[in-house]
Amino acid sequence: MQFSKRMDRFGDEIFAALNDKKIELEKQGRKLYNMSVGTPDFETPEHIREALIEAAKDPENWHYALRDTDEMLDAVVKYYKRRFGVDIRPEQVASCSGTQEGMGLIGMALANEGDTVLLPTPCYPVFITCAKMAGAVPYYYPMTKENGFLPKVSEIPEDVARRAKFMVVSLPSNPMGSVGTPEVYEEIIAFARKYDILIIHDNAYSDIIFDGIEGHSFLNYPGAEEVGVEFFSLSKSFNLTGARISFLVGREDVVSAFRKLHQQISFGMFLPLQKAAIAALTGPLDSVKEQCQKYQDRRDALCGGLRSIGWDAVDGHGSMFVWVPIPPKFKSSMEFCMELMDKAGVIVTPGSSFGPLGEGYVRFALVLPPDKISEMCQVIKASGILD
Repeated sequence: MQFSKRMDRFGDEIFAALNDKKIELEKQGRKLYNMSVGTPDFETPEHIREALIEAAKDPENWHYALRDTDEMLDAVVKYYKRRFGVDIRPEQVASCSGTQEGMGLIGMALANEGDTVLLPTPCYPVFITCAKMAGAVPYYYPMTKENGFLPKVSEIPEDVARRAKFMVVSLPSNPMGSVGTPEVYEEIIAFARKYDILIIHDNAYSDIIFDGIEGHSFLNYPGAEEVGVEFFSLSKSFNLTGARISFLVGREDVVSAFRKLHQQISFGMFLPLQKAAIAALTGPLDSVKEQCQKYQDRRDALCGGLRSIGWDAVDGHGSMFVWVPIPPKFKSSMEFCMELMDKAGVIVTPGSSFGPLGEGYVRFALVLPPDKISEMCQVIKASGILD
């Protein structure tokens, strides 16, 4: 079988070796601390689960949805006003089965083969997939420790900016945990206006920001609606990762093009899931705020615990991840990950999977409670891997 040349754009799955090692250690009965995957371990709020269950009891809800219901679109509009103070219209909203799917589709809706697109590095791998699916050529703008892991658009060469089609921005960032400031967003919007570049903002972690800072929408900033869209996800705020509920929100012509492409391959979100989304968007937000504090407690336990055993870990400011440099004696993040798993039973994600500047780091996901994290830090110390 001769497969599509498009498949050549994608390398081997980097997590396969990690998973094989994990299975091997499990068979040995080893105790493992799995902090590799960003799947929340908190419970989905009961009112959201009940909304889905009740909707699933109605036989009419098992037909094709075909479209986003007016009720769900209205819920997104009202949520944006309540949570972010942003006025949007239903025409500026389109659902997708998770931001992972959404990013893959939007690249194909916007870019042609050979177009230049701007991607952060390090970055969540699906941003790279977005460019590859479209056949676009990525230009990676660096997110460095020296600049607080924030974008610096002034360093993007003018010739690159003039030919760029769109720019992906993700703040709070996965994997670095950096949080955008008004000044950073203002610079990005001015840059987009100057060079006629569309901004695609990934807003998955606006409810997981630490140290008293309030999370916002990209659309909070003047001019953002004319130059951009953002993916808004229910996954992390409401612990709905398996339900795959996200929305593209913002500039109407872009949302319309995205919706048109999406409708070619989908019959719409399952109606009970739409009811669950409505319950999340219109219900109480107390648990979201409480959960943010729990993530901060985990951040403190991890970063403080690692520093106490001699591992230089800088506090992340947001997201459910912590980005830590590997010990200098290791040649690669993958080598370190395998040895950390073997010696300490700790599973983390190699930085090499996050693009060109990811090498030399590992990502911890904050998916264990503080007491387990503290225990894990002592296991790492006892393993001697940091010596």
